[in-house]
Amino acid sequence: MTVDPGTLRLLYDYLRWADGRALEAASRLSAEQYVKDLGSSHKSVRDTLVHIASSQWMWLSRWKGTSPKAMWPAAEFPTLDAIRAKWTPLREELDAFVADQTEATLRRDVGYVTTDGKPKTFPLGPLMLHCVNHASYHRGQVTTLLRQLGAQPVSTDLVLYLAERPKA
Repeated sequence: MTVDPGTLRLLYDYLRWADGRALEAASRLSAEQYVKDLGSSHKSVRDTLVHIASSQWMWLSRWKGTSPKAMWPAAEFPTLDAIRAKWTPLREELDAFVADQTEATLRRDVGYVTTDGKPKTFPLGPLMLHCVNHASYHRGQVTTLLRQLGAQPVSTDLVLYLAERPKA
């Protein structure tokens, strides 16, 4: 599978935009709503947002040669500001990594070890596409959780991003 660096940059710009919209929607929750266990796969809005950010950190770490053994514990992020404080510098590091990619680097194999100790190897490009797709899946869960809480979700559809972004 060939991954075009320009398309990848577009998708990571979309990722930043969509994650930001999800955070903004979550910012309207009360402290109780933010951590309320709604029985979802990651329990609460907080836990799901931490999972999204932590996954991006984990994948970036793997692409750079380190295999973290665990995700970030959601309990370490009692507020949305706590997530933002860790996610913002991660996004900057991720953006710099994405900017450096070429067709050749996106074809290179990345070996890593999963959190349950299994070795895996995939080309970098498809792994980077997976990271964007994974976040989209979990942002959809955040939308459902917001609705369950009676809050107003926001659309994070790619086509909306394309319509809103400045034309080059």
